[in-house]
Amino acid sequence: MALIVQKFGGTSVGSTERIRNVARRVAKWKQAGHDVVVVPSAMAGETNRLIALAKEIQPDPDPRELDVIASTGEQVTIGLLAMALKGLGVNAKSYTGAQVRVLTDSAFTKARILDIDEQRLRADLAKGCVPVVAGFQGMDEAGNITTLGRGGSDTSAVALAAALKADECQIFTDVDGVYTTDPRIVPEARRLHTITFEEMLEMASLGSKVLQIRSVEFAGKYRVRLRVLSSLTDPALPIAEEAQSGTLITFEEDEKMEQAVISGIAFSRDEAKITVMGVPDRPGIAYAILGPIADANIDVDMIIQNASVEGMTDFSFTVPRGDYAKAMEIARKVQEHIKAKGIFGDNKVAKVSMVGVGMRSHVGIASQMFRTLAEEGINIQMISTSEIKISVVIDEKYLELAVRVLHKAFGLDQPA
Repeated sequence: MALIVQKFGGTSVGSTERIRNVARRVAKWKQAGHDVVVVPSAMAGETNRLIALAKEIQPDPDPRELDVIASTGEQVTIGLLAMALKGLGVNAKSYTGAQVRVLTDSAFTKARILDIDEQRLRADLAKGCVPVVAGFQGMDEAGNITTLGRGGSDTSAVALAAALKADECQIFTDVDGVYTTDPRIVPEARRLHTITFEEMLEMASLGSKVLQIRSVEFAGKYRVRLRVLSSLTDPALPIAEEAQSGTLITFEEDEKMEQAVISGIAFSRDEAKITVMGVPDRPGIAYAILGPIADANIDVDMIIQNASVEGMTDFSFTVPRGDYAKAMEIARKVQEHIKAKGIFGDNKVAKVSMVGVGMRSHVGIASQMFRTLAEEGINIQMISTSEIKISVVIDEKYLELAVRVLHKAFGLDQPA
């Protein structure tokens, strides 16, 4: 018998029939003798609908009240799912984040979990009950409802698994695992049977949408065993077969390191590049440029400073495309203060990244990547590296071509 936390995303509970299928799947695991805690998201599209309603009343909604509104989507789902389980003869009970006491800070719309009181859930499990806990939400010290930001249900599930010391946290979604890259761009992309936490964290941060990055960070910190599975398969699929499907995110990397140099290719279209030209090359200039950007709560990703020529240098960095206009406005204000010669921006760039723990023990990966792109006439504008990833910024129009040729060049289309 194992203790399993199962999380189901919005598409998995997108209709009453899909909720019934989720109930059948949960009942199957429960009837096999496992203890199960379920964490569903709101039904697909429901959170967007609720936020749109709030904006009709107040174009820039009050964050506290927005959390009160947005959290109701999950409350509907947990009630429906608990009812569906009871209809199958499974004892189940629904809980909001506040009822479980998922304690968070008070950063409305993007709160972080501080603590979880799991005693009520343990009492239910001891009685053979299946707790159905609302994802995405919690409560601060003052009793205010809070939400964890987009994708927060993944984080809720992993946090509950950590608090309960669950044997596994299963993330059921509309894809059947983590792929070497997006199959919509590369039909030959393969599903990975295993991937390390380091690799998954890089993939999530670099554009892979399978798992929310905070959930991967949480799982890595508390060593929660994660598995990504499809909720669109037959709910009656034998457990032995289902348990071995999907992608297992693991801490075991030694054997894997010698088998696969590159595990996957991630990409992001949500990129914009800003270059501050003719900057005096003196101490503190990087802070003078990026400090005001950070103060505006804009994330900066890749940074390049060219070699100094006659005491002057060029300084380039990337920001999320949605923050491009705001960042350019700030950069123009900074330009006069630091006496830079000009500002150049480009919001038609993309980032392509190769990820693999095997990079630690293999040489020549970067040169092969650069040669492959050069042979296709794709110019590299910026480069960033770590122990297990190489990222490049290129013109957005070459994104899909770059992903396809790199996927083939590194043999990711071949059977493992």
